[in-house]
Amino acid sequence: MAARKPLTYQRVLQQHLRILKELQYDSGLFAASEKGVSTGYDKSWLRDNFYECLAFEVIGDWDTVEKTYTALLEIFLKHEWKIDHAIAHKPLYRHEYIHARFHPLTFNEFWEEWGNKQNDAIGAILFRIGELEHHHNRSILKTPDQFRIVNKLVQYLISIQYWHDQDSGMWEEDEEVHASSIGACVAGLKAVNHLKGVDVPDDSIIRGEEALRRLLPRESAKKFVDLALLSLIYPYDVVDAQQRKEILKNVEYHLLRRRGVIRYKNDYYYNKNPDGYSEEAEWTFGLAWLAIIYERLGQHAKAEVFLQRMLANVTRKGMPELYYSNTDMPNENNPLGWSESLFIVALHELNEREGKKKQRN
Repeated sequence: MAARKPLTYQRVLQQHLRILKELQYDSGLFAASEKGVSTGYDKSWLRDNFYECLAFEVIGDWDTVEKTYTALLEIFLKHEWKIDHAIAHKPLYRHEYIHARFHPLTFNEFWEEWGNKQNDAIGAILFRIGELEHHHNRSILKTPDQFRIVNKLVQYLISIQYWHDQDSGMWEEDEEVHASSIGACVAGLKAVNHLKGVDVPDDSIIRGEEALRRLLPRESAKKFVDLALLSLIYPYDVVDAQQRKEILKNVEYHLLRRRGVIRYKNDYYYNKNPDGYSEEAEWTFGLAWLAIIYERLGQHAKAEVFLQRMLANVTRKGMPELYYSNTDMPNENNPLGWSESLFIVALHELNEREGKKKQRN
């Protein structure tokens, strides 16, 4: 039975790559979910595009990755005037920050009220550009305009003083100082600091690292544990071994559920359930996130457990955003690109390990 696992994982992996690829628009940007979904998840979020691209990076589909990051840079260039204003004058209002989501074809902002202050999204994109250029030898930055806008994104993070700026965080909700946002910005600045032609002042990184140490293992003043903290382990790798241990312990003890991981205690998003006693929604990508982390830590048996639990969540349409608590009912954001992508990464990494084991035997 074990010898057939790599073939099984490869088949499932290819199936979900096709599902994820269907969410990409001709522009290169990905929708968060199905293009016709009524929830608004047909739009393109900066952060979601970062996470959706991870699947194509691990399989080496660099054409897809480069197309998406070229589109993301085009968004920033289209709104360069706004970035210039934020650099010259520290933003006071939400609308002065770089917006979190855009029309996937026109690259226009959506103007309705939203948790627009999402500093981690900017850090995430800088992080991946730096990693792709420095570690994977992929030429994402090809033009003077692209180098200029990356330098301005660095200046933007400094202008908003990301190390103590209250933002809406990964979940686009209450404005607080979030460890996951600070960590993303630290990782982004450190990654592009390796690039010739990009200037990152040393103190801009040091201030973020100091603020992160003061806040961890908490996510914020209100939340001592949050699913978003896993990002500091993967993909950003900005925590030490003890911090990593505390984050994993807290997430698994307080947030892990049967169908997924709740984002935080008393999360009211999709909290209205038909069974009359349920609470926080269970996010599927939390299981894949834990599988990836434990696989990379060499705890293969534990990674396998989380992957098997993820496999039990698959629906006919794909991997949903979440399940209503204590039920087998997913919400309508199905498939969710972010969930599909982390699922694919987990499948790929465990598949690679099984394949190497088979070769040794």
